[in-house]
Amino acid sequence: MKKHYYSWQDIETMCINIVIQMAKDKWLPNYIVGITRGGNIPATIISNMLAIRCETLKVSFRDDTKKSESNKIMANDSLNKNILIIDDINDTGATFNWIKEDWNITGQPNLRFAVLTENLSSEFGGVNYWSHEVNKADDNVWLVYPWENVGGYRE
Repeated sequence: MKKHYYSWQDIETMCINIVIQMAKDKWLPNYIVGITRGGNIPATIISNMLAIRCETLKVSFRDDTKKSESNKIMANDSLNKNILIIDDINDTGATFNWIKEDWNITGQPNLRFAVLTENLSSEFGGVNYWSHEVNKADDNVWLVYPWENVGGYRE
């Protein structure tokens, strides 16, 4: 399988691109939610860039049988605050689809989604901001972010 490795500089540039996209939209979140694990780092970086509160949400379809430790307070806030939910990739769309269903927030203009990498073949088509695109249906590439490449290990 082909692999694409991102550097820390790539991640910083991608986060800056997401902030620029939000500025062009004239939209700013009241707080940012990073999806554990992959979304925590870009959420923290963007939170620091904008000096905006950052929270975490665990939604796991890969590593656990438990799907989520959802924060219902954040779900309730989604009705009256601007919230940006961030993950590293919108791969299958399962995470974002689950959040929309669990929080019961279809069509809320104050809730937006951002990813570093958008998979064009994902089942979730509602990502608002992204910096890099892949189409895993056409090009089966494994994306390796720097926090997954501990110690610089490469096969």
